[in-house]
Amino acid sequence: MSRRTQAERDAMTVEIGYALVSGAVVAVVTFAGIFLPALLIDLPNVAERVLSRTGAALGAAAFVVRVVHVLWRFPRTAGERRPPPVRPGRPGRTNLDS
Repeated sequence: MSRRTQAERDAMTVEIGYALVSGAVVAVVTFAGIFLPALLIDLPNVAERVLSRTGAALGAAAFVVRVVHVLWRFPRTAGERRPPPVRPGRPGRTNLDS
């Protein structure tokens, strides 16, 4: 197991920060999207409580999914670069790879 360079550690720190911030934004937007009717419409207390708890649960789930998605795509070591995605052939056009 090789030691990581400072640049690799910095890149991982930035990626973790990005994952957390974007996860928080997705969580807030999810919560707001679900709880917004309770703010705009006069609903019974039970309905407001249900929307609040549902929004919090789905917001937390969205946060976790976003953080895992961002960090899963990040290469773990410098030698583990992912190959570029394969472009499907474009019918009727000349193949640029030949």
